[in-house]
Amino acid sequence: MTSVESSDDGGKWLDAHYDPVAGLYTFSSCVDLADLSGDGENRLLVGDLGSGSSGMKLKVYRGTVLMSESTLLDLPAGLVAFFMDLHEPRIPAVAVASGPCIYVYKNLRPYFKFTLPGLEVNTLEQDVWQQVKEGQIDPLSLKEMLESIRRKADVPLSARSLKFLSLEPGDMEDFVELHKQQPIRRQTVITCIGTLKKSTADDDGVSCLVIGTENNDVFILDPEAFIILSKMSLPAAPTMMDVTGQFDVEFRITVACRNGNIYVLRRESDTPKYCIELSSHPVGLVRVGKNVVVGCTNESLQGFTQKGKKLWKVVLGAPITTMAAMDLPTRGFQAVLVGLANCEVQLYRDKNLLSTIKTPDVVTSIRFGRYGREDGTLILTTKGGGLLVKILKRTATFEDRDNTPGPPLAQSVRLNVPKKTKLYVDQTLRERENGVTMHRAFQMDLSRLRLAAAKAYVKALESSLTPMSSSLSEPLKMNAVVQGLGPSFKLTLNVQNTAACRPVMNLAVAFLYDESLYKMKKPYMKIPLLVPGLIYPIETLVECTSDKGISDIIKVFVLHEGKSSPLLTAHINMPVSEGLML
Repeated sequence: MTSVESSDDGGKWLDAHYDPVAGLYTFSSCVDLADLSGDGENRLLVGDLGSGSSGMKLKVYRGTVLMSESTLLDLPAGLVAFFMDLHEPRIPAVAVASGPCIYVYKNLRPYFKFTLPGLEVNTLEQDVWQQVKEGQIDPLSLKEMLESIRRKADVPLSARSLKFLSLEPGDMEDFVELHKQQPIRRQTVITCIGTLKKSTADDDGVSCLVIGTENNDVFILDPEAFIILSKMSLPAAPTMMDVTGQFDVEFRITVACRNGNIYVLRRESDTPKYCIELSSHPVGLVRVGKNVVVGCTNESLQGFTQKGKKLWKVVLGAPITTMAAMDLPTRGFQAVLVGLANCEVQLYRDKNLLSTIKTPDVVTSIRFGRYGREDGTLILTTKGGGLLVKILKRTATFEDRDNTPGPPLAQSVRLNVPKKTKLYVDQTLRERENGVTMHRAFQMDLSRLRLAAAKAYVKALESSLTPMSSSLSEPLKMNAVVQGLGPSFKLTLNVQNTAACRPVMNLAVAFLYDESLYKMKKPYMKIPLLVPGLIYPIETLVECTSDKGISDIIKVFVLHEGKSSPLLTAHINMPVSEGLML
């Protein structure tokens, strides 16, 4: 498989292959990827619709080469690859839903055919055909009686009777002669198909088949015996489905129906658990994590939770033709690929457009996954029967671009709110009953806290525990260091101007002390100009003159020259003079 770098979307994709005359006419539900030989290389499985009335085939591609093809008897409604047993080597089987039957292929050879159980036949219809068989009524009378039955009866007519009513009068007699000896059967057809893991979530775990029928039913089939394990009913005929979970544990089947609604089926119920009502009919259904992304006929893409809550909506520039999931487990990346009628494939993560790929024709099916030995392969088929293969570059990165108006992306992220406990409920009731009392107690405690903080602040100012200037015009900071054992001490004051850019000048420092205990050489000193940010040391000598072994506090005042009001005060606890004590 040759690769040519693509210029689409900044070079995130490589154009690996393009065959405009591949002759593939299919939809996303009829395309799958699987390792059919056990050699680690995935093949491309395609249920080809042919011309619509003939040429229906199951085609298998290896790389760019058509490896095999098998003729199908009817139009395929869906195609899945699944593991039906635990035998080695682990090679999946292929199930093709066509008409009322499921054709199972193993090693690309016909293995088993499952037919849906027949439906109830109208007794009046049986009686009428019995009279025709006995020659009691003619074809014209038969037509009148069948039309009367169709209008009044609760049970629909069989396909034979409906076909007979659509014939011209000249063809009725031949049709009656051909079919009057055959018993009447009423058979439904399969509309969609999926797979459900039976007991384990492993990639090669045994899977059950999940099928939706035109008769508004969903069946879960055993993968080995092909018996019906479970039957669930819907209000309308299903058209698309997404299945997650395990049959033996818990599972969810999200089904889009012909009435324009989406229903969620669960293990414990035979009827839908949740219903999502849409404003227009769905044309695509993809599950991303725990959310469901739906494409609608009104050219919109909408996101819902699995319980039906609407999360976001994006209006597109063209009708949607097909949708598929893009899952890269190695990167932890999940997104949705949307094919549009304007020859574009857009990549969305939530409501954010990540990438746009231009295609030569309208895309009818999309499949992303491992093809060959390449994990990030995008396979597209077009309306004209073409086949495109693109490979995601290993260096490609996607960034969210929220171009849509409305609330920001973070607003749609759900908060992880814990569940309400009994203690929380009891506390809530107590607060409701005693709300006034609790508020008064809170206000009293708050007032006490403010009073305690004010007292602590005044005490700090008086004791100068944090000697900083309270003046906004002269922001100063000072700390003192006492050195020596006595009787002589060296006192160093480190003064700093904490202003941003304005210097401070004409300052002085004065010391107040007990003259009977201490003697200072310079009790009054001038401070030089203080440049902002620098620390200026001011040193002086202190001599202890007492021999009683006691100490006292020396008060320090920083003030403007010629003024008595200090800008900054500090109290210095002098150590006991050890020299005189000896």
